[in-house]
Amino acid sequence: QTISGEHGLDGSGVYNGTSDLQLERMNVYFNEGSGNKYVPRAVLVDLEPGTMDAVRSGPFGNLFRPDNFVFGQSGAGNNW
Repeated sequence: QTISGEHGLDGSGVYNGTSDLQLERMNVYFNEGSGNKYVPRAVLVDLEPGTMDAVRSGPFGNLFRPDNFVFGQSGAGNNW
C-alpha cells in the first residue's frame, strides 16, 4: 500500500497521481498492463493458502495478477 501510494496508484492499479516524478521510476516496482493499469512486479509464494486469500480480499487484492500467486493446499503444519 505504501509503495502504491507513493507512486499515485489506487487499489485497482490506476494512476491517479499528480506528479511526473511518480511515473519516473514506476517500472522498478510495477509493469504497465492493458488499460493503463499497473501491476506489481511480484510473485507471492506461501504454503498456507489462507495468507494468499487475505491478500486477495484486502484493499489492494485486485492489483495483483492471479497467476502470480503460488501456494500450497494445506500449509507446512509446523513441520520445518
